[in-house]
Amino acid sequence: MRSIQATHDQFAVSANVRESAINTIQTLDTTMLFDIGDLAKLEARREDNSSQAIGKEEPDLIYDNGALATLDLNASMAMPQHFGFLLGYGLGSVASSAQGDGHKHIITPISDDLDSDRSNPSFSLAQRYGKTVLKRLFYSMFIDAVTIDLKKDSWAKIGAKVKGTGKNTADVESETVAALDNATTLTLAANGVAGSSAADRLANIHQIKVELASGVWTEVAFSAVSNATPAAITITSAGGAGTDTVNYKILYRPAEAAWGTFPARVTEDALRVAQLSVIHGGKWNGTAFTGGRTVTSELNAVQYNLNNNGKCEMVPGGGGAYAGRYKRDGRTQKVKLDREFREYIFQQHITDNDTFGLYAKLEGDLYDATYKYQVEMILPKLGVLAADLGLDGKRLAEGVDLQVLEDDTYGSVIFVIQNLVEKYAAAS
Repeated sequence: MRSIQATHDQFAVSANVRESAINTIQTLDTTMLFDIGDLAKLEARREDNSSQAIGKEEPDLIYDNGALATLDLNASMAMPQHFGFLLGYGLGSVASSAQGDGHKHIITPISDDLDSDRSNPSFSLAQRYGKTVLKRLFYSMFIDAVTIDLKKDSWAKIGAKVKGTGKNTADVESETVAALDNATTLTLAANGVAGSSAADRLANIHQIKVELASGVWTEVAFSAVSNATPAAITITSAGGAGTDTVNYKILYRPAEAAWGTFPARVTEDALRVAQLSVIHGGKWNGTAFTGGRTVTSELNAVQYNLNNNGKCEMVPGGGGAYAGRYKRDGRTQKVKLDREFREYIFQQHITDNDTFGLYAKLEGDLYDATYKYQVEMILPKLGVLAADLGLDGKRLAEGVDLQVLEDDTYGSVIFVIQNLVEKYAAAS
């Protein structure tokens, strides 16, 4: 029996090495934990012919214009690897180097476009749906938006909006087999059926139907699948006289392709917001954040938002059934602070219309004798858009909206990730 429990879902990605070109598959190197309910989907681009003079009141035809891919990825118990992967592909530029027994990844916004077809690097992704229902391999997925939520008494959270070209491969085959209308065995042309046991192989047959009359298909019962290649499938006779050859359509999962074996999962401790430290008002000098004031228990939450405002588009030479280009329309970044209204600092920032820096660091456990799992966010230049006063229960509160600005020397944002992973979104 096929399991449709969503807890059996899995994601594998090319986290370490990006695709060499758009719609060119890259080896899946990491299985990553994301939230239950995150489902990679194909958005079909279908149109009927109601805009044409068809001689009828209602449409009688649907045109297939391919599909694009879409996915929300959420890590509600975020690990450093989630930050490295999502920010590495979301911002686009990663410099990795040794750091003790592990590695340090400096992530910054990419300058201009990666190449003529991509503003940002792309990755390959595979999802297992349920336990044995389906696996689908997606080419050229792009991190279009990222949100980091750091709320008091909670786990660090990071999520992303993913857009893809729609090029994909599913591990389900539809095969037509010609046989007599009273056949009790159907043999596939070349493939075996996935599954190490008789029950598994049987579960990996999704449907068999027969065309007994032109255009009329009838379901056929099946009871066993051989372990041979090609596989022989035992069916219940369709009840014919055995004089006519008819078409049977078999929907099944063939023996698994190499990409269907997911790689090992990286194990890291999830980060908690209690491990967060924040400095407001200082300056980044290229190597360290200096000055400013340390923000402590007044802070309820920090939220960072990145939006690449990108589009996957079907362009000439793209193949027709999927997009051939992803271009960023203009990156925007914002930060929100939820804090107790203890003093007038951010109200004065509005009055002065000045700029300042912000530094935040999430620390985890040591991965060697010296270095910790760590995520740092450095924002060299911010300005206040709004600082609205309100209530948090019966306490005065302040919601601060900050615009991330691009500094002439240090750019708009720098993330520094420390963990045991060698690289993210690298060229090779």
